[in-house]
Amino acid sequence: MPDPTPGSGVVALAGGVGGAKLAHGLQAQIGERLTVVVNTGDDLERHGLLVMPDHDTVMYTLAGIANRELGWGIEGETFAAAGMLERYGEPMWFRLGDRDLATHVTRTARLRSGAGLTDVCLGLQRSLGVPATILPMSDDPIRTDVRTDDGWLEFQDYFVGRHQEPEVHEVRFRGAESATAAPGVVDAIDAAATIVIAPSNPIVSVGPILAVTEILAALDRARGRGVRIVAVSGIVGGRALKGPADRMLASLGHESSALGVARIYADLATDFVLDDIDADLAPAIGALGLRTHVTDTIMSHDAARARLAAECLAWAAER
Repeated sequence: MPDPTPGSGVVALAGGVGGAKLAHGLQAQIGERLTVVVNTGDDLERHGLLVMPDHDTVMYTLAGIANRELGWGIEGETFAAAGMLERYGEPMWFRLGDRDLATHVTRTARLRSGAGLTDVCLGLQRSLGVPATILPMSDDPIRTDVRTDDGWLEFQDYFVGRHQEPEVHEVRFRGAESATAAPGVVDAIDAAATIVIAPSNPIVSVGPILAVTEILAALDRARGRGVRIVAVSGIVGGRALKGPADRMLASLGHESSALGVARIYADLATDFVLDDIDADLAPAIGALGLRTHVTDTIMSHDAARARLAAECLAWAAER
């Protein structure tokens, strides 16, 4: 669990591939001093097993076994089990690889034996040799739904099953209103020297984390005591590098730009990192009350991840 000593660690809020990449860079810089609070709104059940896409993407990335080309899943994955499930007539719109399946089998078995979600996740991370700590945002079930022209859809139905094609008109986080923060999350935020909001989808990756009242309150306390909260834009040149964030921002009435993302975080973050391509937006972002840092935010390889992470930490340290 995170070191409870005030000012001793860094907390990253993350979900998805962009969040995993920056978390990997942060881990390269500070190792076990990093705590990643990860979105669980994307979680779902498949074949009777709990699947945690965002947690597992971060875990596999920090363990060094993620599929580099896809950004998710495990490198060298095979799909023999999926093939057999398909022969048995199981719906296969969400395919699980054989090695990935082992994660879900182990996690579900341990949960059914009475262990808590956070403890189970930490055990999986230890088995894979992850130096950082990855905490689910809550042990309570929270599920992201999106409203489209076809009505309300569970997030993975929209994201994977329908290939992110329907236009999103509204988003909700079922269960968030009564959920509590997972063990260790508030302690990690209270002990943080710096907090980083990763370049994840601000609506459906970071949004569910902030929807947990205890977490948002802890972040507000951190800001109040002078902790720098550095948000990194996942929108570059008006486009999302991966996923539907740009289209989702537009359909929900936000501007699909680094400025649009900055407006979402303006009441929470103290600092904002945007890409060189969007340098002309820096004055408008600064007018929101955010210190701005313009740099290359494209994390195409490990060195780029580590460099961006180092810049975020150095920028936060400047007062």
